[in-house]
Amino acid sequence: MNEPLFWIAPIASILALFFAWQFFRDMRGQDEGTEAMKRIGGLVRVGAMAYLRQQYRVMIVVYGGMAALFTYLAFGLGVQSTWTPITFIAGGFFSALSGYFGMKTATMASTRTTAAARSSLPQALRIAFRSGAVMGLVVVGLGLGNLVLWFVVIDYFTPGNPSDGSYLVLVTTSVLSFGMGASLAALFARVGGGIYTKAADVGADLVGKIEAGIPEDDPRNPAVIADNVGDNVGDVAGMGADLYESYVGSILAAAALGAAAYTADIGMQMKAVVAPFAIAGIGIILSILGVYLVKTREGASQKELLRALGKGVNTSAALIVVAVAAVLAIMGLDNLWGIWGAVVVGLVAGIVIGQATEYYTSPSYAPTRGIASAAEGGPATTIIAGIGAGMLSTVIPVMAVSVGTVLSFLFAAGFDVQNVSLGLYGVAIAAVGMLSTLGITLATDAYGPIADNAGGNAEMSGLGPEVRARTDALDALGNTTAATGKGFAIGSAALTAIALTASYMEVVRIELIKAGQTVLTLPHGASVDTATATLVDFMNYYNVTLLNPIVIGALFLGAMVAFTFSGLTVQAVGRAAQAMVEEVRRQFRADEGILKGTSEPDYERCVAISTVGAQREMVVPALIAVIAPVAIGILFGVSGTIGFLMGAMAAGFVLAVFLANSGGAWDNAKKYIEEGHHGGKNSAAHRASIIGDTIGDPFKDTSGPSLNILIKLMSIVAIVMSGVTVSLSLI
Repeated sequence: MNEPLFWIAPIASILALFFAWQFFRDMRGQDEGTEAMKRIGGLVRVGAMAYLRQQYRVMIVVYGGMAALFTYLAFGLGVQSTWTPITFIAGGFFSALSGYFGMKTATMASTRTTAAARSSLPQALRIAFRSGAVMGLVVVGLGLGNLVLWFVVIDYFTPGNPSDGSYLVLVTTSVLSFGMGASLAALFARVGGGIYTKAADVGADLVGKIEAGIPEDDPRNPAVIADNVGDNVGDVAGMGADLYESYVGSILAAAALGAAAYTADIGMQMKAVVAPFAIAGIGIILSILGVYLVKTREGASQKELLRALGKGVNTSAALIVVAVAAVLAIMGLDNLWGIWGAVVVGLVAGIVIGQATEYYTSPSYAPTRGIASAAEGGPATTIIAGIGAGMLSTVIPVMAVSVGTVLSFLFAAGFDVQNVSLGLYGVAIAAVGMLSTLGITLATDAYGPIADNAGGNAEMSGLGPEVRARTDALDALGNTTAATGKGFAIGSAALTAIALTASYMEVVRIELIKAGQTVLTLPHGASVDTATATLVDFMNYYNVTLLNPIVIGALFLGAMVAFTFSGLTVQAVGRAAQAMVEEVRRQFRADEGILKGTSEPDYERCVAISTVGAQREMVVPALIAVIAPVAIGILFGVSGTIGFLMGAMAAGFVLAVFLANSGGAWDNAKKYIEEGHHGGKNSAAHRASIIGDTIGDPFKDTSGPSLNILIKLMSIVAIVMSGVTVSLSLI
């Protein structure tokens, strides 16, 4: 590797893993509290690890089968890169490994956060946040480190002439299958984890709160441990895998598009490939700095706590703007300020989406308070208000992504709309910019479940009101950061999916050349070499226009898949939750001592129900995500595949924002009422808000977040299976 700044990436990866280990070691050295606290924390930890073990068993079978298929396609039929089976397994393994480390840390940290909250809010925040940072730093450290490793290995073993412009295109596109392994692991984590956590949550709320009238996190509720386990399964392992996938996908897409944009200039081509690695590496270093800036004082208000987190995140984001300009200047990349502008656009778009999500889901603002007010009219008005707020909440995120896409394209292309290759490189770089500070951004999200579990532990352990007041303050902050994190994940997924779809055409080019098609005959009789054809040439060759009925039909099919996938995951939560409701009712009927507090519920039975239900119910949605783009490619060819991906991305992105924000607003409207507004706890408004929250649970924690992965996974599946599309398509 002859570009010195490339080595920022491996150095930063090592630093990320080192500091993650330091934060983990520091957390382990903290007091775990009383025996009751240790016991409750142990039950949650055992349940979480039992779920992961079951999920990994299923993943081993699926990954083994798919790796065998890829091996046959690569070595038997010759329609795939021979690297695909290996990098696919590696992507899945390291995504799962990052989830394991994050889950292990979170389940250990919650008890210690509770123990610290007995005497100090600042210390409790420090433990919870730095434990969340373990997840963030492990994700970026393992993600970037693996991309560097595979890039170097494939570069070393790939035959060809490095001075040929097509050489780096082949190398970068060969690594894209790593992203498919990560994407499939993310789908398992998000869909399975989302079904698990919401089945437990809905069961605990409907029977515990509404029917039995006991408070949240009451140890008499048989589903309470499963509910706490679910927080970690869905919001730590699930969110971590989701953003791991976006992180590696954006870097891979940017590298592939950079290589394609500069095939005529080998020196500049290498710089364009290295730039996303260097930006990600600088982002890791500044994320570590930001983690150390997060601190607060005893008795801090919600605004002060939010400001404390914002100081770390915003400082990292501000410094990355300056650092990226310096790195690109030292590198000597063409159109330096245009590429820098694309990075800034990505960062700003991420901030705008996060702020918009906070506005529509935080109880501090009108939309959520409006839902709480509507709850006085009963469940129907609560649901209507939440759906309306969720629909309106799509406006700003969609505009942010739309404007961000156009601006990043124009900046990188030098405001020349005909310069499509450089413009798409700018869109990919914008996604890298948005995710550059993922180390600390993900820390703010993973912090939420730790704080939530800490509050649950305080309640179940019978600690004093002053402890619960501190954990409630941390939990309320976590609700805001969780909603913002979901918005950030959705926005980054949209930009990453656009970049991946653009990369698809570069892989098609390689597959055509491998199949012996060295010349493209365009519609008006002109011919162009396949190796030097532009993206516009490919669009003309495959007739990718809105006048092509194949493209239009496939576009509608893509939009339909987004809704079908969401419907299946919502119904899956409903079925799993019904089993949980029946089990909680059964235990209350069988043993009256449970509600009296003289008998202990069978927590393990509820954990087992959620685990089995999640694994069973996620199979069909996962199959759709993998099979649909392959089937479209075979039936409708390259043009149909592009239309399908565009339809899925457009509908999936808007639907994901609606589902996540409406669910988050219902949740926080309930919490706002519980603070004493509109009659407070056990009022008619409170009961109505619980119904709204229950409906919103699968929206915000299962279907909405899973759509992020769906649109990225289908893009990467299309890329990996492009050889099959080119060779076997019926059109």
